[in-house]
Amino acid sequence: MATSAFRTEGYLNTASVGNREDPARCPPAFRFPSLTTTVPKEFVHRAAVAEVMLTDWRRRSDTRFDVTAQWPRGHSFFSPIRGHHDPLLAAETIRQVGSLLAHAEFGVPFGHHFLMWDLEYAVEQEHLLVGDAPAALDIDVTCTEVKRRAGNLTGLRYTAVIRRDGHVAVTGSASYTCTSPAVYRRLRAGRGPADGRPPIPLTAPASPQSVGRTSPMDVVLSPIGEESRWQLRADSRHHVLFDHPVDHVPGMVLLEAARQAAAAFLGDGGLLPVAITSHFTRYAELHAPCVVEAALASEAGTAGRASVRVTGHQEGEPVFSSTVTASPRPL
Repeated sequence: MATSAFRTEGYLNTASVGNREDPARCPPAFRFPSLTTTVPKEFVHRAAVAEVMLTDWRRRSDTRFDVTAQWPRGHSFFSPIRGHHDPLLAAETIRQVGSLLAHAEFGVPFGHHFLMWDLEYAVEQEHLLVGDAPAALDIDVTCTEVKRRAGNLTGLRYTAVIRRDGHVAVTGSASYTCTSPAVYRRLRAGRGPADGRPPIPLTAPASPQSVGRTSPMDVVLSPIGEESRWQLRADSRHHVLFDHPVDHVPGMVLLEAARQAAAAFLGDGGLLPVAITSHFTRYAELHAPCVVEAALASEAGTAGRASVRVTGHQEGEPVFSSTVTASPRPL
């Protein structure tokens, strides 16, 4: 799963500037310590402030960090499911944690590019219920397999435990590598729109209700006339999935494709994906069709949870694989 960092000049870190004894020169965050805001959107590779889930962070050691986040009660894309926060908010939150720490704590410059190799989460369903206020979250992050070259971070694995009101709501992990702009240009040479490879025409969406959506604009699968197989539908105009211009299909689009394929495969338009484990093997290109296929990974067990394995292939090569575990449907 790949994402591009923004080029930003002149960012001011309020944690390291200002005179706390001089209110006139003190940054607002210090003058009003009880106020909550989001972290800078550039840290989490988002163009829209509204899509930033993280609100603060603190270093506990060289490899342990405390991060805070907030989930809205309603979201234009990650809307509640059966009275629960959409679990894919957890996936996006975990993704943002990795980007934040890379830039803010491990010194990765803006403009570097990230490739996510795997991401997984599992939720405690009872702690995902939408309440009377946005969900305030405390995240315990542990970094392992910290890889450096010439003192610069080149890769990282981390685990995240997300608590809500003191209860563990989500556990998850991810790993990624990061490269300089020059290396990225060499890796991507001849593969993007700038190299004369325009995106394929946008295909017709599957029925929204069949994939757990209400709007055709939010559907990322197109029927191809084969059972349990679809073509990936990547609409670069989507304001959340394509928050900013990219030269490949974002990883969150692939996770959404896995969720929608599992919903269609199980015939559960209200599917609640309580766990997803995903691996990414290469960039998903915009200029070539990507075929998404679903198959049963395991029958529903004693908890009534069935798992679906979803894979994506492009130009004969695997792109990603995800195992989606669904909460049992209410009676």
